[in-house]
Amino acid sequence: MAIIEKIRNFIKKYRHAWVLLYALIYMPWFVYLERRTNVHYFIIHSPIDDYIPFVEYFIVPYLLWFLFVAVAAGYFFFTDKRGFYRLATFLITGMTFFLILCTVFPNGLNLRPAEFARDNIFVDLVRYVYSTDTPTNVLPSIHVFNSIGVCIAIGHSDALKKRRNIQYVSYLLAVLIILSTMFLKQHSVTDVIAALALACIIYPFVYAAQEKKAAKLSHQPI
Repeated sequence: MAIIEKIRNFIKKYRHAWVLLYALIYMPWFVYLERRTNVHYFIIHSPIDDYIPFVEYFIVPYLLWFLFVAVAAGYFFFTDKRGFYRLATFLITGMTFFLILCTVFPNGLNLRPAEFARDNIFVDLVRYVYSTDTPTNVLPSIHVFNSIGVCIAIGHSDALKKRRNIQYVSYLLAVLIILSTMFLKQHSVTDVIAALALACIIYPFVYAAQEKKAAKLSHQPI
């Protein structure tokens, strides 16, 4: 009975895990978009892209993005349920918009280098990413959008406001991740700007409005 009670308490404590079911929507939809071939892709390009060199060393922060988002989501999941819900709402809203946009407006890139000037482990990692990730469905950049979302969640965390070193390292890593999308030719400057714009649009609804409501309630008489 004690084990059953522990299981019940665990489920009750972490019942917000239902949010993770979104993966059952996102992943099949994204895989479909990556594999479809019977569409005409609009090529995303900015003149600025032509002045950005390919730098294979940016593969390190680019790959760290997966750990960055996962660790942040895990931290809020286990320590701050309200923060987790807000982060999840922000990310899911943006990712859903991305899926819908790429469905009705197929887009892609033609920026990847045909050959590499050097041959090293970083280039090998880039080759692997290129082989597993098609240069399609790039607008807006999810790498950029989710990095911004994590930074916003970290910036709004009361607990992490006391750990400025963690905040600063997170912000620096996010900047490197955003830069990596362009220096690896995985995204156009246009994709990055679109992700920034989308984050600016969603932010007031998820964070600013909620904090305004919380502040208003705190001034209500008990």
